[in-house]
Amino acid sequence: MGGILLPLALAQFICSFAGSNMNVMINDISEDLDTTVQGVQVAITLFLLVMAALMIPGGKLTDRWGRKRCFMLGLTVYGVGALMSAVSPGLGVLILGNSILEGVGTALLIPPVYILTTMFFDDVTSRAKAFGVITGMGGVGAAAGPLLGGLITTALSWRWAFVFQAVIVATIVFLSRTMKDPLPADPTRSFDTTGAVLSAVGLVLIVMGILAADNNLWLMIALLAVGAIFLAGFFRHIRAMEQRREEPLLSTALFRNRESNLGLVTQNVQWLLLLGTAFVVSAFLQVVRGYNAIETGVIFTAATGGILISSLAAERLAKKYAQRTLIVTGFITTLAGVGVLLALVKGSPSVYAFAPGLLLIGLGVGVMLTPSVNVVQSSFPEERQGEISGLSRCISNLGSSLGTAIAGTILVSGLSDQSYGLAMVALAVVGVIGLVTALFLPATPVPRAVDG
Repeated sequence: MGGILLPLALAQFICSFAGSNMNVMINDISEDLDTTVQGVQVAITLFLLVMAALMIPGGKLTDRWGRKRCFMLGLTVYGVGALMSAVSPGLGVLILGNSILEGVGTALLIPPVYILTTMFFDDVTSRAKAFGVITGMGGVGAAAGPLLGGLITTALSWRWAFVFQAVIVATIVFLSRTMKDPLPADPTRSFDTTGAVLSAVGLVLIVMGILAADNNLWLMIALLAVGAIFLAGFFRHIRAMEQRREEPLLSTALFRNRESNLGLVTQNVQWLLLLGTAFVVSAFLQVVRGYNAIETGVIFTAATGGILISSLAAERLAKKYAQRTLIVTGFITTLAGVGVLLALVKGSPSVYAFAPGLLLIGLGVGVMLTPSVNVVQSSFPEERQGEISGLSRCISNLGSSLGTAIAGTILVSGLSDQSYGLAMVALAVVGVIGLVTALFLPATPVPRAVDG
């Protein structure tokens, strides 16, 4: 099974890497492309948002097109986007290549990663180990993105970071050449186009509304309101399709599982905290403190090390502790890290003052990534894995985009010590919400849901 797990884990790594490596290139990209910090923030947030908006349709297409076919198609689209980003002459082309094409490619390839893992590893222990490797690689990719991005940017250019992504994608394609789809594709499966449009537009408007907060309050309110209307229309649409006995984009049954719903909230908050912290700290170090890409990247080795340590221990921890215990512990540790960042960094001229807080955040997020995924994926039978995988990845990536949008918008509005503090406080508040949610998870796993 190692030959199957490696390309899947690498795929999660490179997609997570893409979500955070641009954080240390803010100054370099803005100067090279003649744009602003806010322009780079928009590009980063849009990439995460496109992933979130299309992850549910991407998960649904795995049933119709086949899991491996979606995986390989996603890698191809992603690779083209990475190469386009590498040669982009301006922000518009960078957004097309990175935010759009890489985002679409990720939405196609990530759901198969989790579906195939669930199908290939059918017992709790081996599945926990596999999810530990994959989610751990995702966490390491997100945390190592600033370090690797900083090294590449300083030694060569920010453009070579996208070439690096294209090389990894080509490697994954090579490693996946003998992978077999455990279930045949079903071309007769219907696809809910209306539902896909309603959900995608609703999510995009919500996040764009948050991004507009520091420019136009009324525009923000309008975008949030219209986005909420689209999402309400989406839920009304899927209920109506079920009443007509048609197959919607998502079954409403996915939202009736209490354990899964709680797990989805914790997933969302985990990635919001990780990516929100990554953007805020990176932008603050570069724009306010004046550190370069490599100096900014090096300090994130603390978070990378924390995630790696706790992720490698995922299998052993899963055997010894309940999933709720691990998730609660992860949130407490992460919140402690946010607190340390606020307490130790204020007024300190040293970049290394960020290390203790980032280490705690890495340890905390690494501890809870795997159990949160396992809570959600294991709550449903195999015939629902396409849907729940898409929903799970959508919620996680929505958290990533919200983290960059919310905390980033607060920081960019002032780009000062005060705005940095306010951004971190906002992240802490969201972290407390995640902790409270985790406390409501059952102490022991409930029986897997059945269809019907």
